Amino acid sequence: MSGRQGGKLKPLKAPKKEKVEEDDEAKAFKAKQKADAAALKSAQEKAKQHGPLVGGGIKKSGKK
Repeated sequence: MSGRQGGKLKPLKAPKKEKVEEDDEAKAFKAKQKADAAALKSAQEKAKQHGPLVGGGIKKSGKK
């Protein structure tokens, strides 16, 4: 009998990722993405404060 015949196998380790240097264009793009995400989040929070935009009310069916 071998040492590891049955049971759960250990997962293989993934190789470490190499650190990639970013140029100015990539840094600017990431900063713009971060700013857009922050603006969207603040807009969503502001919309939550005011409540729903639709009036709601009683829904009417098409039949009479």
